[in-house]
Amino acid sequence: MKVSVHAVGRMKAGPERELAERYFQRFAKSGPAIGLEFAGIVEVPESRAQTATERRREEGRALQAQLQPGMVLALLDERGRSFTSEDFAGRVGLLRDEGRKGLLVAIGGAGGHDQSLRDQADLVVSLGAMTWPHQLVRIMLAEQLYRAATILAGHPYHRS
Repeated sequence: MKVSVHAVGRMKAGPERELAERYFQRFAKSGPAIGLEFAGIVEVPESRAQTATERRREEGRALQAQLQPGMVLALLDERGRSFTSEDFAGRVGLLRDEGRKGLLVAIGGAGGHDQSLRDQADLVVSLGAMTWPHQLVRIMLAEQLYRAATILAGHPYHRS
């Protein structure tokens, strides 16, 4: 199953970007052995529309353009469901085992995701009730994807 990340906003050069890239690279190397292929990150610019509603709608259209038939849409949203790392890995493994073609994980812009996207999402995931900066969310997602791959592979990286 191909796993890709859609992110509103660009990550500037610096230690945060380097750390996110390090975990995405680890995921890319460990995933194929267990049927997970990292398909990369698509960055789209933040909308400059006048209102938050218009910005969310415009950013949502950019995400819709990335969706392909058979692809699972997972949104990162503070109102979503919190998973343990084991539960998240289990969900990713189940999607893979069901023969889903791809998993698209979306990081929204500053205003979050449009309601229409939340309505159509297969999975809405919360990294906690707190609001996190975009750069940290990308790092945390990259690490959790790598951790999920190691859990599914039985690797000792994750300790229960």
